[in-house]
Amino acid sequence: MRVAHLLRKFDPAEWGGTETAIERLASGLADEDVDSVIYAPQLPTRAVEASAAAAPASPAGTVRRFRARVPVWGISVERKRQLVALGGNVISFDLFGALWREPGLDVIHSHALGRLGAIGRTVARRRGLPFVLSVHGGVYDLPPAVRDQLTEPAARGLDWGRPLGLLLRARHLFSDADAIITCNPREAALIQERHPGRRVMVQPHGVPAATFAIDHRAAARRAFPLIVNRPVLLVPGRIDPTKNQAWLIGQARELIRRWPDTLLVFVGAGTDPKYTEGIRQTIAQGHLERHVFLAGPLPPRDPRLIGLFQEARAVILASVSETFGLVILESWAAGTPVLSSRTSGALALVKEWRNGWLFDLALPESFQHAATQLFQDPARARTYGAAGKAVVAADYDTHALARRMRQLYKELIVEKNALRHSAR
Repeated sequence: MRVAHLLRKFDPAEWGGTETAIERLASGLADEDVDSVIYAPQLPTRAVEASAAAAPASPAGTVRRFRARVPVWGISVERKRQLVALGGNVISFDLFGALWREPGLDVIHSHALGRLGAIGRTVARRRGLPFVLSVHGGVYDLPPAVRDQLTEPAARGLDWGRPLGLLLRARHLFSDADAIITCNPREAALIQERHPGRRVMVQPHGVPAATFAIDHRAAARRAFPLIVNRPVLLVPGRIDPTKNQAWLIGQARELIRRWPDTLLVFVGAGTDPKYTEGIRQTIAQGHLERHVFLAGPLPPRDPRLIGLFQEARAVILASVSETFGLVILESWAAGTPVLSSRTSGALALVKEWRNGWLFDLALPESFQHAATQLFQDPARARTYGAAGKAVVAADYDTHALARRMRQLYKELIVEKNALRHSAR
């Protein structure tokens, strides 16, 4: 079986949860005799130069690059870059031909919405192939503030790509997909409500449990000596307002007052330069350099990253919106408990008093209460970490999820072939 995976971004310099999910899916599918071809926009010069240093995990598949652009006049280069980083509605005239010429395809699977997804759907229809659409960042299950943040850069310019979007029926992408995949039940229910009759499947992201079972703490200690003999709270994710690191730094003073050796380690690329610079200034102005450390981006298979997960006292997510929360599973795979804000993704995974703590962003005292339990009851924290690890092994291992995806592909291929023969 041969599948084309279509992405809006596959950038080593700004590696995120979607890229990690696709890399792991492709790896699992390879073990199921599914050949993955990953289509993604060409990298800017800075990313090509950074790729060697970043050394991201190589996907278990071929990567094909196509030319793409942000079709908005009147906005700066930096705003265009930000749109791409956050899921901008880019277009590509090269992608049509590239997908049409790709030999031996059985399925086109788009992990991008908007116009890129519509291009994939159009080629799939012309070639008589099943078209699968995955929703990674949320569509209907997004707080208004997050939705505004995603569209704000484009709103300041003139979107000249709209006629192409209308021609491609980009707004009808959900209605035309043979299967829609999302990673949390609430998003699935909202999609089903708005698009009745569509096949909607909840398929969570996976974690290679065996990889996280190898002890890499020594690699993390060598790379980051600041963490040695310190209670580390790990905060993974891109540096971005949606991930809400500024709120967490605001809570750090109370943590430091009560537990003076506490160290918050932020791991992730800065996708919003203004926000990232504000974080740096807050750290400097508050003289928090000894307690808040920006480690930068690390590839998902990097021993240093896995070691940080294993070394951490807990992993913290203070996100405003998180439709799944892959880092929750990564934390659990490392045996580390989680403190998370009450997003839809966390609510679907974390069971309070069983495998982690949840807190309300509007009630900072709920976060401080959870942190108090973490520090004062280490036995409970270890129990939560072990419970999470068991959940990952049972339900979220990469290979089991890949088998499920392969079965979906197989069913869609059979259905498409049956329709083709009946039409004859």
